[in-house]
Amino acid sequence: MKRDVAVLGVGQTKFGSHPDKTLPELFAEAFFEAFDSSNIELKDIEAIYFGNFVGEITDGAANLGGFIADEIGLGGIPAYRFEGACASSSLAFREAYLAVKHGIYDCVLVGGAEKLHSAGTPIGTRALATALDSAYEVNSGLTFPGVFALITRMYAKVYDIPLEKLREKIAYVSIKNHKYGAMNPKAQFYKKFGDLKVEDVLNSRMICSPLTLFDCCPMTDGASAVIIASAEFAKERIDEPIYVRGTGQASAGSLFRQRWEVVKALPRKRSAEMAYKEAGMTPKDIDVAFIHDCFTIAEVIASEAMGFFEYGKGADAVEEGLTWADGEIPINPDGGLIGKGHPVGATGTAQIYSAVKLLRGELDFVKIEAETAITDTLGGDFGTLVNIILSVHRR
Repeated sequence: MKRDVAVLGVGQTKFGSHPDKTLPELFAEAFFEAFDSSNIELKDIEAIYFGNFVGEITDGAANLGGFIADEIGLGGIPAYRFEGACASSSLAFREAYLAVKHGIYDCVLVGGAEKLHSAGTPIGTRALATALDSAYEVNSGLTFPGVFALITRMYAKVYDIPLEKLREKIAYVSIKNHKYGAMNPKAQFYKKFGDLKVEDVLNSRMICSPLTLFDCCPMTDGASAVIIASAEFAKERIDEPIYVRGTGQASAGSLFRQRWEVVKALPRKRSAEMAYKEAGMTPKDIDVAFIHDCFTIAEVIASEAMGFFEYGKGADAVEEGLTWADGEIPINPDGGLIGKGHPVGATGTAQIYSAVKLLRGELDFVKIEAETAITDTLGGDFGTLVNIILSVHRR
């Protein structure tokens, strides 16, 4: 038995710093926002799918499923924790979707939480680095700014773009995403950095050459939650269900195995194509995209791998305004990771939060006429990729 699946309600905390809350307490805040808009009772929720990356390191907390369930009054039901680095809650969402689609459950809760800002830069950086190859990457001193600095240089060489010219082009990713993040009340950088110029990005503190501070997303505390159900269950309870039309997932190994192909993000290409195939769509059917912009170059290569632009043209596209809210394919009109923040385990379902709000016309700070959206989450150095297509239209 295969059924259509729909989103009922979504919730998200303010992203930023929450040192006074535990991971379960933080998640509860997002959950009750989602619950209040779903028109269901607690007893309707049959299982919890929860994403968290490094709770053991940042909070000394593992085995989080049961603690999450008990915190929100659902103790006793099955509760699963998923870890896939930055794609943790996207993995949780995809597995929850498959469970509902195949009739295992009728209504489930999905989400994630992370507290990286509260952990501080040294602990947060070390925690994030566990998503790299420990033997061949971490032991050589590599962290994620280093990974994407390497990829930026590789991109410049592969597509024959002078490095300084490429830096200017990808600076527009930061300018764009900070602009929308400054407008988003739930973003870490709300009312901050909304009018950056290219020179502001280029001249900010160098993190790992050629990437500067404004090329990087911040470490963040935050949580997000989504309640999904069979389409029939959803139709009886809410007026505007948003349907899950397709999902995809792919993986890869160490950078030394991916080599120069890393600039083409082939696992993402596979994952996106899987989602398009299930949805019966192509990139041209997508109205808006929420992409994993952990660094400026990351959004560019993702926009190419997902089929929105030819390889080597993504940097030109953002510079030319094609990915802005009024452009050909709006990307990250909620601020993305760079402007909104990156609470790793919560990021995937936070993208779904924004997508659902936008499709329902409830993302008040930016107006985009859209019927179909795609989310994209990257875990590690292209180790885990998940794409999810959502639409106002049922299959």
